[in-house]
Amino acid sequence: MTVAYPRKLQNALSAREILMQVVRDREVHLITLNRYRYSEQRSCKDLTDLVEQLDGQPPELVRDLSRHIADEARHALWLTELLVDLGASVGTPPGASYIQEFERLLDRGQDPKRDVDDFLIASLAAINVTEKRGCEYFSAHIHALKQAAQTPENLKIQATIEGIFPEEAAHVRWGNRWLAKVAAQSPEHRRKVELAKQRYTAIEQAAFESGLDITLGAELRRVGSLLDVANTLPLWQRPQYVIERLPQSLLSLDLQQTRVDVIQRAWQRDPQGFVERLIPLFVGGLSRQSKPQKATA
Repeated sequence: MTVAYPRKLQNALSAREILMQVVRDREVHLITLNRYRYSEQRSCKDLTDLVEQLDGQPPELVRDLSRHIADEARHALWLTELLVDLGASVGTPPGASYIQEFERLLDRGQDPKRDVDDFLIASLAAINVTEKRGCEYFSAHIHALKQAAQTPENLKIQATIEGIFPEEAAHVRWGNRWLAKVAAQSPEHRRKVELAKQRYTAIEQAAFESGLDITLGAELRRVGSLLDVANTLPLWQRPQYVIERLPQSLLSLDLQQTRVDVIQRAWQRDPQGFVERLIPLFVGGLSRQSKPQKATA
């Protein structure tokens, strides 16, 4: 089967490059840790909802998901304890929400009672692709911390992430095994698994980029990502999928609020740096929008 891996931000910035910058700024670093905490905490809720929808079938998957929930709850606890010890916020993280954007882009056409196989494949593919992104970022975070100053705080953060990372990697391997098991049932099951992996890889990439790309032209890039997801759907489903989600892609209140928050914070901390670095970076989003078009041509 095809193995899908997370792509770089705008095919330019790798996770390691992003995290090397994150660990140098304590405020951003703590916000990033709080995003991890929020994601682990939210996973417990989403996986519990999935267990309830499965209603006991298949029992082996329900058992595995219950273990998965226990792991995520433990990770959320470790990150919460870490942030409280560091005097950081454990409230809802600021900025655009990766989780909300992922859910907005989902195609919820499967009925768990009627389309059992389709619902199962979609659920496993969605879990698998988000766990892969988490592994990529935990690995990059550990690498960045090893290159950073070995302060007591950084060492404490590193120890926490190193405790979480092996279990997240195990979740990816678990998802790969389940998807392979379903795909082996028949050629039709294999086709459905491959399509689901393509669809949820596109959804995850779009959600990931929406949380980091706030520069000019981000709205157009969101529309492009929306079309990438739509292209993984059957032809007759694409128009309705795009029409339902197009307004929020073009007129996202979260994106505008994030821009305002970032600009205000940057100006208050370093007015000169804001003028010299942030403004060119923000405006540079328009040039990034044109590059993929040239490459395609």
